Amino acid sequence: MKKTLDNKLINILLLVLLLFNLSSCGKTQKNDPPVTPPVVTPPSTTPVKTDVAFWLTKADRTALFEKQNIALNFNTNTNLYQTINVDSTQTFQTIDGFGFAMTGGSAYLINHLGGVERDALMKELFTPDSTFINVSYLRISVGSSDLNSSVFSYDDIPSGQTDYPLDYFSLAPDTYDLIPILKQVVALNPNIKILACPWSAPSWMKTNNNPMGGSLKPECYAVYAQYFVKYIQGMKANGIHIDAITCQNEPLNAYNNPSMLMTALEQANFIKNNLGPAFQAANLDTKIILYDHNCDHPEYPTTILSDPDAKKYVDGSAFHLYAGDISALSTVHNAYPDKNVYFTEQWTGGPGNFASDLNWHVKQLIVGATRNWSKNVIEWNLAADPLYQPHTAGGCTTCMGALTIGSTVTRNVSYYIIAHASKFVKPGSVRIASTITGTLPNVAFMTPDRKKVLIVLNDNTVDQTFNIMSNGKQVTTTLVAGSVGTYIW
Repeated sequence: MKKTLDNKLINILLLVLLLFNLSSCGKTQKNDPPVTPPVVTPPSTTPVKTDVAFWLTKADRTALFEKQNIALNFNTNTNLYQTINVDSTQTFQTIDGFGFAMTGGSAYLINHLGGVERDALMKELFTPDSTFINVSYLRISVGSSDLNSSVFSYDDIPSGQTDYPLDYFSLAPDTYDLIPILKQVVALNPNIKILACPWSAPSWMKTNNNPMGGSLKPECYAVYAQYFVKYIQGMKANGIHIDAITCQNEPLNAYNNPSMLMTALEQANFIKNNLGPAFQAANLDTKIILYDHNCDHPEYPTTILSDPDAKKYVDGSAFHLYAGDISALSTVHNAYPDKNVYFTEQWTGGPGNFASDLNWHVKQLIVGATRNWSKNVIEWNLAADPLYQPHTAGGCTTCMGALTIGSTVTRNVSYYIIAHASKFVKPGSVRIASTITGTLPNVAFMTPDRKKVLIVLNDNTVDQTFNIMSNGKQVTTTLVAGSVGTYIW
């Protein structure tokens, strides 16, 4: 019996101990430190007072064209950092704008978005307002480019036939997507500048009777000039003003689809004997721009400009940078300073590398082209689908758009490259002097409302701190490795 009682007592004591432990669970004991939840301070959303607005894109994409809430105030302090001196007393060319190629494929993809989504995207791109990126320049094709789903001209007739009166001329192929989208662009920004160029003349005008390769038949020079006239007049009837044309996209490339060869002497003859007089007779104010090809042949535009009968009809020369050096623009400008230069095409190949593409395009085009007198910069192209379509058979199969339009709309590297300039450097801005220091390529502008804009690339693998000097005062700022900053004051 005693043993049984002892066992009962032990069980009772164990139960009491268990109940005591359970009642203490979760409580702070006297000897334990107090449990205090961590204090998290949210980032400040109150705008700081700053003299300089600063927009940033990082190579690692942790910042994508984002306004920085950083105080950058001018002062007279001195330090040992590099200094970019911005001097608005030295002025260079006037800027026409920054933008993209609105290919037929781009127009198709945008036009087939849902109405609300399409309207929001168009507003984001083209509304000339501080809220948006303010695309101010577009390049379009006369007929199809290789980034249409099929090849066409505006006067396609059965093989073996001709149409010298241009009775069958029609803009119909572009009335489904391109013209409706351009009408919406013009409604948003009536001052948009549009450059148009053909990838080929109609096949019946060509030596090989084919949309790919071949040359313009000499007997078709006059009718081809009228083809341009009817095109510009037809677009005007749709409310679309063509600011400029080039005679031929990549006139030394016969391997695209479509394409057409046109030597410098052929282009000179076409302009002075046909195109220039035809524009004059039709009282057109559309500019004629030469070449529209790579920087490795600056002698192409200078050959034409050396002919005074051709030169008098010409506004300037256009370039791409798939070969050669961007300094070719200055070579042509210095030879003929009374004529303008333009930068009209550079692709980003998919799937691309964001960091290296951002670096190269900003350094060579946004900075390089404008520092070599270009009045514009156009990226190729505005939009493609996730498979880099549409394109023609034999056209570019990996051209990545500034936008990828599929089940969603994705903004790619070209979008940010152009945005860093287009949002702030309005048409009518003037390039002003700025010093290039070390690995900080940059370019500066004065806008029509007297704002200064400085675009800087950190072309280095380490962060760089530097000064921006203006009117005898400076601010000190830092760009992380590979990043791009736009500064406005």
